[in-house]
Amino acid sequence: MLSRIASCDSHGQDSSYFLGWEAYENNPYDQLHNPSGIIQMGLAENQLSFDLLESWLASNQEAVELKRNGESLFRELALFQDYHGFPDAKKELVKLMARIRGNKVKFDPNKLVLTAGSTAANETLMFCLADPGDAFLLPTPYYPGFDRDLKWRPGIEIVPIHCSSSNGFRITISALENAYQQAQTLNLKVKGVLITNPSNPLGTAMTHQELNHLINFSKSKRIHIVSDEIYSGTVFDSPSSSFISIMEAVMDRNIDESDDLWSRIHIVYSLSKDFSMPGFRVGMIYSNNERVVSAATKMSSFGLVSSQTQYLLSRMLSDKKFTCNYMKENRKRLRKRKEMLVSGLKVAGIRCLKSNAGLFCWVDMRHLLVSNTFEAEKELWKKIIFEVGLNISPGSSCHCNEPGWFRVCFANITEETLQVALQRVKVFAKSCNPQMLLLQRRSIIGKWISKLSSSSSYDQEPDR
Repeated sequence: MLSRIASCDSHGQDSSYFLGWEAYENNPYDQLHNPSGIIQMGLAENQLSFDLLESWLASNQEAVELKRNGESLFRELALFQDYHGFPDAKKELVKLMARIRGNKVKFDPNKLVLTAGSTAANETLMFCLADPGDAFLLPTPYYPGFDRDLKWRPGIEIVPIHCSSSNGFRITISALENAYQQAQTLNLKVKGVLITNPSNPLGTAMTHQELNHLINFSKSKRIHIVSDEIYSGTVFDSPSSSFISIMEAVMDRNIDESDDLWSRIHIVYSLSKDFSMPGFRVGMIYSNNERVVSAATKMSSFGLVSSQTQYLLSRMLSDKKFTCNYMKENRKRLRKRKEMLVSGLKVAGIRCLKSNAGLFCWVDMRHLLVSNTFEAEKELWKKIIFEVGLNISPGSSCHCNEPGWFRVCFANITEETLQVALQRVKVFAKSCNPQMLLLQRRSIIGKWISKLSSSSSYDQEPDR
């Protein structure tokens, strides 16, 4: 007999999100050795700025060799460390968080808890904020891994906040209230709302209006807000104004520090996306709630960040000139790569949701469906994987309630591989859609029309 956790299927490993990875691993694309293989566009990794990190490492051998002032720190770092984390590492991490937010928000290192990645951070917060059977509300579409992070071990129920393409999948008051009423109908106790800001899979930063909806909703229902902000440093359009942290939004409301709302606001962050280091497993929880910080710190002993990693990163992040240059250049490269994907898909008659952040685009392929159903979306997804040779994530895996949307990642492959992928898409779309040639002929007219619809929820091809 096995435990309930070992026996249940709520891990989500059978989701199409993960099944696409399996197909890729069985037949991975290689320019020389397997040119007809599957190209991985379902993995939100940032490989565009490795050269910047490698350059810093090459110039800072003392940090790499675990030394300080020429003296080896090996023995000190090899011994058991307190699970509260290295003070120097935590100080540098909160400084980084503040810089990403334009120093509009200050963070206290004593309110930071280190975890082995954001997966552990989200799960730990669930253990702290809710009991098995309680519910969290999540706006759709959302990152498929949340089904694992919230449901598998913590036993949390997820109730979707259904968002619509009609307004660019923005959160509305009615959507929040409908989700809350749905939870009550299911006799579930709602403990909070979990958002990703910027959104995964949409690639959009939340607006002031959306954040104010969430704040008002949290105040009226007396529930928590967990803001997963692991993509905050990837905002590539006017970063100082486009990204608003939940902390900044609350501060802008001039809510008194004695208001218990502050104790119900929690941020998740990591270096996996902004600093291209998912393998280093550096995540964190930031909370003003002392009891949450205390409990999460104790729980972090089950998934610590290694002493060697903390030391190396504290040295790297303390180099302010490097971190500022890295963030600026990384954003520039992300924007360029995103524009390349959007432009290439447009040639194929495929549009993307207008976005300003992340490592992916939310791609509209509804016109390629044989019917407006999730069965048709699944069939299209299978064709794209096994006939076109691209692993992308179907909207259904992200719990989107409109069939035909897909998340397509652009930062984990080379520019040459992206061009191969775009050529495959162009050929496939043309074969699927007999109106493709007509759309291409109309593209010239569309250019001047796009100028009149700059506020459209779709991404436009950038000026060259």
